[in-house]
Amino acid sequence: MAIQVGDKAPDFELKDNHGRTVRLSDFHGEKNVVLLFYPFAFTGVCTGELCELRDNLPKFADRDTQLLAVSNDSIHTLRVFAEQEGLEYPLLSDFWPHGNVSRAYGVFDEDKGCAVRGTFIIDREGVVRWTVVNGLPDARDLNDYVQALDTL
Repeated sequence: MAIQVGDKAPDFELKDNHGRTVRLSDFHGEKNVVLLFYPFAFTGVCTGELCELRDNLPKFADRDTQLLAVSNDSIHTLRVFAEQEGLEYPLLSDFWPHGNVSRAYGVFDEDKGCAVRGTFIIDREGVVRWTVVNGLPDARDLNDYVQALDTL
């Protein structure tokens, strides 16, 4: 079961597409976080969602919010994907131990071996304030994130 609104968001430490360590707790007291899980780089729906976020980054920056996108791909795959698509926000690798963070958030599909489309808006205190979980083929609506951020 996915993490629910009002839950303390599980802290994690993952490498980004440049090999840098990113911790959720790095943003506590500083920024809200949109934590977005997606199945795989280079797939149609995922590429569409992540490029829409790229094209709307000011909507997050204007709301003092850090966007973090997590997949079970390797950092090397994520590096090439980010370069190809011009993605300037961190793409985090939950590759090894495979899916540990996705499991902690309740969005890992054991049969498929990847995360489903789960999004968690986490406030500056580390509490989940909004969430949506979609199946693998179902894209999320960026405007839902923006509306949820405006309530914080």
